[in-house]
Amino acid sequence: MKVVFAGTPEFAAQALESLLAAGVEVPLVLTQPDRPAGRGMQLQPSAVKRVAQAHGIAVAQPVSLKLDGKHPDDAAAAHELLRATPHDVMVVVAYGLILPTSVLSIPRLGCVNIHASLLPRWRGAAPIQRAIEAGDPETGVTIMQMDEGLDTGPMLAIERLPIAAGDTAATLHDKLAALGANMIVDTLRAMEAGTAAAVPQPEGANYAAKIMKDEAALDFTLPATALARRIMAFNPFPGAVAKLGGEQVKVWRAEAVAAETAGQPGEVLAANPADGVLVACGGGVLRLLELQRPGGKRLPAKEFIKGMALETPANSAKVAK
Repeated sequence: MKVVFAGTPEFAAQALESLLAAGVEVPLVLTQPDRPAGRGMQLQPSAVKRVAQAHGIAVAQPVSLKLDGKHPDDAAAAHELLRATPHDVMVVVAYGLILPTSVLSIPRLGCVNIHASLLPRWRGAAPIQRAIEAGDPETGVTIMQMDEGLDTGPMLAIERLPIAAGDTAATLHDKLAALGANMIVDTLRAMEAGTAAAVPQPEGANYAAKIMKDEAALDFTLPATALARRIMAFNPFPGAVAKLGGEQVKVWRAEAVAAETAGQPGEVLAANPADGVLVACGGGVLRLLELQRPGGKRLPAKEFIKGMALETPANSAKVAK
């Protein structure tokens, strides 16, 4: 079975590596154009492109696949290349471009997608982050047959994964990437054998909107549980931000704790090695576990407070350990 692979970030690169390790023939890879990155803002290839080049696979980087879009010539060249490349199916993983019907219909077996959620829950751009932010007890990976809708196609495979108490978007990303990389190999084998069955998605869809930088600021009038989930969901991007000691500080890890007393939302109740940094919220108290000053390093709370004095009330909150 020959597979054209379309993907861009590390999540997709793991799936490509898994296909190649399983002996799947990949004659062509599509990925996003190189982007400037790093201190020097030099053009950098995507994670998928690096894997493809390491294995000597041809790479195409169209800016669009829509024939009626802003770059019709680029899209037409990509269509011609796909039609000229013998393949049975296209595997699409976090590619970043919309696939029009004219592309979906090219492969003999259509296009399949690896999506990091239990569809139809969390269709869209940020399923990992939104699942953590919402407090979902579990998530997973769905492999679906693609159609014209946004993550609306019938499901070929689905597997569940619990969300651990300490999971950040980064740790959950890695677990789901490994799960999806294993699932796609089994799914393609079933498709090749003719035993794969596509099941329509059930009702109850919701959408995982793209994470925006302006969501990073913490609103301490919200409950501590909601803020703790948001902090973990926004690690590593965009990173939650709170104003402490007159500075905009990044908060990378936190937990909601029980407290006998509380102050006004945003008030620092305690800052010491025993309690860490405790902040009053609209409901409950938030313990900040890992913080970062502008230009500084990420530090555990007990190390952070050594370099930054924080004013606290005379009677600190009594916190359940």
